[in-house]
Amino acid sequence: MKPSLAFPYHDPDGIMFPHLQAVLPDLRAHFGRAYICPPFDTRRNAELMARFEADPFFTVFPLDHPRRIGEHFKHLYLNAALAADPDEIIHLAYVDRFSFALEGDYRQQFLADVDSLTLADLPLIFHRSPKAWATHPQNYARLEGFITQIGENLFGKTLDYGWCHLVVCAGELREVMTRVTHPGLSMVAEMILHMQHHIHTRDVDWLAWEDPFHAGCDAAKLKLERETSVDEYEKRLSYCLPMVEALIQFAMNGKG
Repeated sequence: MKPSLAFPYHDPDGIMFPHLQAVLPDLRAHFGRAYICPPFDTRRNAELMARFEADPFFTVFPLDHPRRIGEHFKHLYLNAALAADPDEIIHLAYVDRFSFALEGDYRQQFLADVDSLTLADLPLIFHRSPKAWATHPQNYARLEGFITQIGENLFGKTLDYGWCHLVVCAGELREVMTRVTHPGLSMVAEMILHMQHHIHTRDVDWLAWEDPFHAGCDAAKLKLERETSVDEYEKRLSYCLPMVEALIQFAMNGKG
């Protein structure tokens, strides 16, 4: 049985849709279906939604009103897990990340990693490799790396709590999602906390920084802009600090 794919699909202006269309043949060849959850602002694009709903490859879990990002993700992940067979392998990913990998030089690496996984490998975080991290702005790496360091000190684990690509079987995902409480992006770290005692990791280069590709701009210039932007620091801190708080609270509750 092919694995499934689940992604939130926030795309109110339809910018990502051509990229999704470009990689759809690969997705159909390597995944059995895709679970998606367009947030309220994306659902207002009636033409886009009609195309998803007419395609049997996609299972759509719509949101009828605006929700915080963690609530949005929980709605998707829980409904995908409930719709799937317990042993179904589900890749939790982001369209900008996997479309970048499939449209560029990392296609073969990405597909080989997808095809290689069995239930015995799960749950698994695809970690950004040192090579992949080197493409990101330094403030991204420093702030998210700080969360990893906190986890190392508290739990003796080296994990990317702000993961970009997580693979888990549906049965375990059901259990994890019923225990997730954070309404913000810190819920992705909370998910890992409930699996960290047996989770696997694999470093991959295909999680290199995708923003320059989708923005169609010079990578070095954009990287420098992000590294010197106060707004960018504040944006990253807005989810990194709650993740640190989640890890500390988990340890204090004796769940490490």
